[in-house]
Amino acid sequence: MSNPESQRYPTLTDAGMRMLRRLREHPAAPIYRNQSGNKLTPEDLAALADYERRVLDARIGWPQEARPDWLDAFVEQTWRDVPHWHRQGERPAEFTAIPTSSRADLAADITAFVPDPLPLARMIAFDTSGTTGHPLIVPSHPLVAGRYLAHHKRALARFGITPRAGAGEVGVILLGFQLRCFTYVSVTPSMDESGLAKINLHPDDWRNPDDRARYLDAMAPEFLAGDPISFGELLRLPMRHRPRALLSVSMQLTAGLRAELERRYGCPVLDLYSMNEAGPIAVFDPERGGHVLLQDRLFVETLDTEGRPVPAGERGEITLTGGFNFCLPLLRYRTGDWARLDLDGPEPMLRELEGRAPVRFRHADGSWRNNVDVSHALAHLPLTRFTLHQAADGSLLLRLPEGSPHASQAASALARLLGQLPLQTRAIDPSEGKLRQYTSALD
Repeated sequence: MSNPESQRYPTLTDAGMRMLRRLREHPAAPIYRNQSGNKLTPEDLAALADYERRVLDARIGWPQEARPDWLDAFVEQTWRDVPHWHRQGERPAEFTAIPTSSRADLAADITAFVPDPLPLARMIAFDTSGTTGHPLIVPSHPLVAGRYLAHHKRALARFGITPRAGAGEVGVILLGFQLRCFTYVSVTPSMDESGLAKINLHPDDWRNPDDRARYLDAMAPEFLAGDPISFGELLRLPMRHRPRALLSVSMQLTAGLRAELERRYGCPVLDLYSMNEAGPIAVFDPERGGHVLLQDRLFVETLDTEGRPVPAGERGEITLTGGFNFCLPLLRYRTGDWARLDLDGPEPMLRELEGRAPVRFRHADGSWRNNVDVSHALAHLPLTRFTLHQAADGSLLLRLPEGSPHASQAASALARLLGQLPLQTRAIDPSEGKLRQYTSALD
């Protein structure tokens, strides 16, 4: 085994190597543009097994008008260890007096939110553009990435599904549909080195666009994960394979699309409320009519526009404390998403969740572009804030901070992405709060 492979997959066996080759070298395989790996050691795998048992058995919840029993110790440690918080002086005695934080704070200086005592040797970081707010680098760790599986298993268990893919089988294929997408192959050592791949369904990442369905049929993954945009493209493909479930993450899934996917593939479609900053937060339970929380060490508040807590059952902005990413402990983190927090049942639920809805923009030639592609097109410009709206006639409205020197460059980048559409540029009022970054009258 080559040294780079041993660094990416410390526990890789010959069977795991065969799986990697199968994913990469199948005649219908896509053009894999990147490399990644689980970086999990034998000690990590033992720790993850313990973590999974705790997550699957945990009771999630807290009484109304009360706090979880772990919260005070978490806040104390976070205030002591995280520069952003201990720079503010003495910790407020009352939890609700602690200032809130947001994605803008993380984007301004992510290092200030990483605990000082944390060893940096195995830390990893990845970029996220998001559909609202600001581009962000999220600090993480191989153990943190490995913990996602436990919460996904908890979500699947609500639908009576236990993952069973093992050696020689493909467990999960992650779908994207973007002009530019991070794609790779890997294995999941805690699932007997079952295969894992991230692919881009955009035709440019394939030698033949027809290979997309051929490859998915040949790999026959137990689960497919993606967002509403990539699942919309999947519906256009003649894939015959029937996965055991689809997991929709990152963006808001409409009931209509969920129903269409369930009819087409004959399996449950899990609508996961998830974000890079916090991982899987909740999963929609059709029988209960809301999103049921998935993490036992994540405290959820709902706040009004002024940052004041609203009573349980009233609509407010979802605000998080805790989480399983020890590289980024969250303290009163405002997500920009809104819901009603229901604490009356056996488990806390988010009702009427208004998440980050996906937005498509129509090109001048009639084709469509993902809002993530817009983020990529403008990523090279130092824009602190911007919004893009497409009107019913196809024209574009780009809003930037007043006096921004990058308006012409942004307009040129949008023209390269979306063609020669009429475009106006206007200023953002400095008094406006968090903005909805992407909107369209056409999508």
